[in-house]
Amino acid sequence: MTENRNEPSLSQYFANDPPSFFDHLAGKDGGKTSAPIPEPYASYDFLQAGASAVDPKSNIPDNVRDLWELPVVEPGVSPSLTMPGVSVATDLNDPVHEAVSVLVDPVEAQHRKILSPNDVTQDERGLRELIEHGCFRSAVNLTARLLTIKQQGFGRAGYTVKHSPNSLQLWFTRLALLVKLGQFEIARVEAEPFGSLNKPDVFYEFYHPDMHSNRKGSMASFSFRLLLAELPIYLGSPRVALDRLTEMLAIASQICNYFERLPESEANKQSAQFWHLREKRILHSIVNCSLLLKDFSLTDQLIRRLVDDPAASVAEKRSLLSAWGRIRLQCGDIYGAEKKFSEAKRLREGGDQTLQPDLRDLVDRGLLAVAQNDFQSAFDLFQKASALEPTNTMLYNNMGVCLLYSGKLKEAIKLFESAVQRNPKQALNESLLINLSTLYELESNNAKDKKIGLLKMVNKHRADLSVGLDVCLKLQVIA
Repeated sequence: MTENRNEPSLSQYFANDPPSFFDHLAGKDGGKTSAPIPEPYASYDFLQAGASAVDPKSNIPDNVRDLWELPVVEPGVSPSLTMPGVSVATDLNDPVHEAVSVLVDPVEAQHRKILSPNDVTQDERGLRELIEHGCFRSAVNLTARLLTIKQQGFGRAGYTVKHSPNSLQLWFTRLALLVKLGQFEIARVEAEPFGSLNKPDVFYEFYHPDMHSNRKGSMASFSFRLLLAELPIYLGSPRVALDRLTEMLAIASQICNYFERLPESEANKQSAQFWHLREKRILHSIVNCSLLLKDFSLTDQLIRRLVDDPAASVAEKRSLLSAWGRIRLQCGDIYGAEKKFSEAKRLREGGDQTLQPDLRDLVDRGLLAVAQNDFQSAFDLFQKASALEPTNTMLYNNMGVCLLYSGKLKEAIKLFESAVQRNPKQALNESLLINLSTLYELESNNAKDKKIGLLKMVNKHRADLSVGLDVCLKLQVIA
C-alpha cells in the first residue's frame, strides 16, 4: 500500500461507525440485531456528516497529518513493543454459499459469482477491488495472506516485527472489515496487541532516520486510532470506549490548539482546520457512546457544542439538528423533537418559506407522525420523500413498517418485495431482509419457502451480509 498522503482512506468503502440509533430500522442491542420489527425511525446516521472530513483529500503536509503524542521511553528501559499476528489459521467461509448448498441445491450454490482472493492481484490493488465489489470476507482472507508476507500472519503474535505505514494500513483494513462482518471476537483478539497505538514502534522516530526519510510522527492513521477506540462499543463496553475516545479528544484538542497559537499564516490556518475536523469526528463517536449509555444530558451537551461550532456549515447544522430531534423522539419528547426539526427547517429556508420540503424535511415530519401514531400520514410523507430519492431503500423500509402498524400486512409485504425486485443490490440489505422475513412469518406458517426465495436472491446479488442468516432470514443451516 502507498502512504497515507497518496491514497484515499480505505474507510470510504465501509462504515466504521459504532452501532447507533441512526444505523437502520432493525433494532440493536449491544451491536447485535434484535427486534425484527422496530419503531420505523429513519436510517440517517449523522455521524457520517463529518466522516469524509477525517482525512480530507487536501494538501496537508505529512508532519501535520502524522502528528500525535509521542510515548515517553525511560532511559535504560526496554520499551514495550507492538507484536500482532493473525489469530485464525483458516479463511473465513462464505455463509451464503453454505446455506444455499444445504437449503436449496449444491448446483445452485455453484452459480454464485463472487470474487475470491485468487481472482485478484495479491496486493493493495486486489484488496481494493474486493472491497469495491462488496466481497468483504474475501478481502479479510487476502489481508491474512499479505500480513503473512510481512511476518505477521497466523502464529506470529508475540514476535518482534518492524512496522510500516503499509503494514499498519493493512491491519486497519482487516480490523475494520472484521467489525463490519460482525466478527467481533476475532477483531478483539487481533486488536489487543495494538492497545491504543501508544507504543514507540508505531512511530517513525523509533526507526533509523534513513528508513523513512526523516519523517516524524505516527505511522498509524487517525482512522486506525479511532477504530481501536470505538471497538469496545461492539464488545458491549461503551464506557471503555468513552474513556478511550475522551483521551483521543484531549490529544487532538492539544494539537489543534498548538496550530491555533502559531503565527498567522495560510498553512497554519489549514492545519488548525484539519485537526478541528478530527476533533469533531471524535465528538461524533462520543455522542454514540453517550446514547448507548443513555446519558442524554451528555448527548445534548455535545450536539449543542457541534451545532454552535462557528466553522460548521448550514448543511452540517441541519444534519445535527435533525439527528438531535430524532434523539428527542427516542426519549419520548415529541415537543422537543418538533423544536429541533423546526430549527433545521428554518436553517434551510433562510427566511424563504416558499421552498418546497426536501428529503430531510419530509422524513423529519414523517417521524413526528410516527411518534403520534399517525401511520397513514407518516406513510404519505415517506412516499413523497421516496419520489425525491427513489433509490433510498430506507424510505421503503419505513413505509413498509408503517403499513404493518396500520394493519396492512399484505400491502407491506408487497411493497418490500417490489423494492427488492426494482433494485435488488441495494434493497437486499440486512434491515429490509430482517423485516420482510418477519412479515412472512406473520403472514403464514409456510414462510420458509418464501425465505428460501430471498436466499436465492441474496445468492445472486449480494457478496456478503454483515449479520448471520439465522438472524437476517431466520434460516438455520444444519449441515
